[in-house]
Amino acid sequence: MAGGKEPIEVKFRLFDGTDIGPSKYDPNTTVAALKEFVLSRWPQDKEIVPKTVNDVKLINAGRILENSKTLAESRVPVGEVPGSVITMHVVVRPPQSNKSEKQQSNSPKQNSLSQEMSLPLATSA
Repeated sequence: MAGGKEPIEVKFRLFDGTDIGPSKYDPNTTVAALKEFVLSRWPQDKEIVPKTVNDVKLINAGRILENSKTLAESRVPVGEVPGSVITMHVVVRPPQSNKSEKQQSNSPKQNSLSQEMSLPLATSA
């Protein structure tokens, strides 16, 4: 590698404990590029399948990694054994459309509940 930087070996641990990798990456590889790799290797037999890099979060040593940072900038060298494989955890964000539908379906229940609760108070006064 240019500048004497050694490739960094990374594997990606999915939510169910399965792994993608390990593979070696240049330290200048961005987190967004790592996410693209994860998406391209995602097992198709999983119930949850991310569609874009924005649906995926990579976590290393308890830190959520930013898309614009490089692998070298995102490393936490404390506790790493030189030449060992780094395990990054993959978290999939649930689809936004389901979340907004769920919030909308809960809203009428909350309104009707508050109306029901206020009726006895109005009649007892």
